[in-house]
Amino acid sequence: MQRTRKIVKILHTIAASGLIGGLGCYMVLLTISTPIEPSAYADLRQSIALVSDYVLLPSLALGLVTGLFSMVVHTPFQDKGWVWIKAVSGVLMFKGVLTIVSAKADHAARVSIEIANGEAAPDALQSLLAMEWYTLLAVMAISIANVILGVWRPRVVRLSPPETLRPAETAAPAE
Repeated sequence: MQRTRKIVKILHTIAASGLIGGLGCYMVLLTISTPIEPSAYADLRQSIALVSDYVLLPSLALGLVTGLFSMVVHTPFQDKGWVWIKAVSGVLMFKGVLTIVSAKADHAARVSIEIANGEAAPDALQSLLAMEWYTLLAVMAISIANVILGVWRPRVVRLSPPETLRPAETAAPAE
C-alpha cells in the first residue's frame, strides 16, 4: 500500500507540473502571437491546440484522477479540509480547461486558418483572445493555489464528526 501511495503522489506531482507548464506554454505562445502574418498565426494556433490537447488535458485528467485516488489509498485525507478544497477546485479547473481553454484553442486554430485563407475578417479572434486570457489566468491561479495547498496543508475546518462525549460527562449533576 505504501508503494501505491508513492506512485500516486509521483503521478500527481507530474500532472501538476504538466498542467502548470502547459498553461505557461500556452500563455507564452499567445504572447508572441500578436504581430505576425495570418499564415504564421494559423500555425501558431495549431501549436496552441496541440499543447492543449496533448499536455493540458492529459495533465489535468491525470491530476484529477490521482488526486481522488489518493483519497482512496490514504484514508486520513478524507478528513482533511484542504483535500476537499483541492478536489472541488480540481473539478473547476477541469471544467475551465475542458470547456473553455481547449475548446477555444481548437476553435481559434480553425478561425485562424480561415483568416489566413481570407475566409474570415482579420479581427475575428479579438473577443476570443480576451476571454482566453481571463480563463488562462484563472486556471493558472487555481493550479498554483492547489500546489500551495498540497505543500502547505493548512488546518482547514475538520470535516469528520466531533468526538462523542463520554457518558459520565453527559450525566445530569447529582442533587
